[in-house]
Amino acid sequence: MKKLFIYFFTIAITFTAKAQTDFSGYLATAKTSYTSGKLEDAHFALQQAMQEIDMVVGKEVLKILPQKLNALNLNPKEDHVMANTSFIGATISRSYGADTSGAKIEIINNSPMITYLNSILNMPVLGGLMRDENNKTLKVQGYKARLEKQPNANNEKATYILNIPLNTALVTFTVKSSTEPEVMNYINGIPLQQIAKLVN
Repeated sequence: MKKLFIYFFTIAITFTAKAQTDFSGYLATAKTSYTSGKLEDAHFALQQAMQEIDMVVGKEVLKILPQKLNALNLNPKEDHVMANTSFIGATISRSYGADTSGAKIEIINNSPMITYLNSILNMPVLGGLMRDENNKTLKVQGYKARLEKQPNANNEKATYILNIPLNTALVTFTVKSSTEPEVMNYINGIPLQQIAKLVN
């Protein structure tokens, strides 16, 4: 357990002063609770410390996401980093352009959908059963991904949902009123490898 405390403390020194203060406080509470035999309190404090790390990492991810996707401008008021339920990871979101024709990226750490999506992407039989004119598997920046097309009534442009598992994190990229080439052009402007290093 002592090594675990040292590991958490080492991570903490790389974050901002506020995050260090919060993290150190949770860590001190965890250590005190553990020493006193209050294991439930120690466990809760460690969860809070991990949640603090997830929030800081989420803010770092927002910093490396592009400010603009081609002609789509960033909507800064819609940038969010939220702790996930049960203290597992965080959800990071950013949007670009108008609500009816824009794009949104959402990154969920420890997403429950990862196992299901990986099964589709890595099992040829299951992947083949799930493929049709509106769903396909492809590679994006070296990562396997699942692209879903939701046609519009006019059949001109559609809503596309691209799901990309990055180890334990799921990147969901949604683009409304678009075409597949536009979607692929946009996603190639997202630094997936840098995101993967931060969130995993």
